[in-house]
Amino acid sequence: MGYRFHLLGLAHLPTNKNHRSCAFTMKIVKLATMLKQHGHTVFFYGCEGSEVECDEFIPVLSEAHRVACYGEYDMNKEFFKHDGKDAAYTEFNANATVEIRKRMTPTDFLLITMGNYQKPIADAVKLHKTVESGIGYSGIFAKFRVFESYSWMHFMYGQTNQQNGSWYDAVIPNYYDPKDFPQGNQDGGYFLFVGRLVFRKGLDVAVQVTKRLGKKLIVAGQGSLVNPQERLNITDPHVEHVGCVGPESRAVLMGGAIATFVPTYYIEPFGGVAVESQLCGTPVLTTDWGVFGETVDHGVTGYRCRTMDDFLFGANNVESLDHGYIRQRAIVDYSMDRVRRMYDEYWLKLADLDKKGWYEEHPERTQLDWLEKF
Repeated sequence: MGYRFHLLGLAHLPTNKNHRSCAFTMKIVKLATMLKQHGHTVFFYGCEGSEVECDEFIPVLSEAHRVACYGEYDMNKEFFKHDGKDAAYTEFNANATVEIRKRMTPTDFLLITMGNYQKPIADAVKLHKTVESGIGYSGIFAKFRVFESYSWMHFMYGQTNQQNGSWYDAVIPNYYDPKDFPQGNQDGGYFLFVGRLVFRKGLDVAVQVTKRLGKKLIVAGQGSLVNPQERLNITDPHVEHVGCVGPESRAVLMGGAIATFVPTYYIEPFGGVAVESQLCGTPVLTTDWGVFGETVDHGVTGYRCRTMDDFLFGANNVESLDHGYIRQRAIVDYSMDRVRRMYDEYWLKLADLDKKGWYEEHPERTQLDWLEKF
C-alpha cells in the first residue's frame, strides 16, 4: 500500500545533485527516490531549481530571494550559510505551510529534514504523522523520530534527559547508491582525509600520523588548511589540499587511498565518509566513539583508535585487510536497496496508528528482518 508524503527540502540550497557535497541535500534526493521506488506519493517543497523524484514539486522559495539572503559565495570553499531564523527559512516555512494545507489529508506523513529549522511548518499544519526522517543533528522536536545511529539516539536521549525509550523512535542509517562508489584498487600510495576543514574533524591527527609514517596525505573539503579560527595551521609539505570534491572525484580518491582518516573529536552522528570509503573497499581509521562502533568492524574494515600508537598500528596494517569484504559489508548494510526496506517497515508501523496502533497485527508477515545486519 502506498502512502502520501509531504517532503521538505532546504531553504539555503536548491535540492539537487549539483550540491552533492551537502549531506542534507543528498539524503533528501535519495529519500525521495526510495519513496517513489516503493510506490508512494511524494509532494516535494523546495527552492526554485530543486530536482527530486516526486509526484509534484512545489517551489516555495525563489532563487532570487535565496541569493538575496545569503549572497553569492563559493560553496566549494566556504561552509554553507544558513540559519533557521533567517529571511530565507522564514519565507520558505510560511509558503510551505500554505501549500501543504492545500494538499494534505489527515493520514499523510510530513517529513522534517532540517530539524527545528522546519518546526514552524510542523506546528502550523499539525499532521499527526510528522516524522524527523534522518536525525544527525541536535535540534529535535517531533514525536516520531528516525536517528542515523544508535549512538546518536542514545546521545540525544541523554542530552534531552529522556530516560525511557520510545516505541516509535527508530534507527535507520544513511543510504548510498553503490554505483556512486565503485570498488577501488587502493594503489595510490597516499592516505586520505575528506570533510569540512574544522578542528573537531580531527585533521591534525591525520597530519601527525602520516608525517610520522612519511606518507602523503590528500585532504578534500571546504575550508582552508590555514585558519586561525579553526586552530588550523597546516603547512606540512606532505599534505595536499584538493578543495571540495563531489561524489565522483571523491570515489576516485577513496578508491586509490591506502585508508581514509575519519578521526572526529566530537560524537559523530553518522560520519558518512567512513561508509563511502568502505563502499570503495578502502578501510578507515577512526576514533573509538560515536557511530564508529556501529560502522567500523575493528580489525576487519578498519581500526578504531584512541592513541597515536593505535593510529600508527592501524595505518601500518590496513593494507592486509580484505578490500572485497569491506565493500560487500558496506553494500549489505548501507545501500539504498537495503535501507529503503527499513524505511518501509517504519512507515508501516506509523500507518498502523490509524488503525489499532501498537496492537495492530499483520498475520500475512513473512519476515521481520529490517534490523538485521551483515
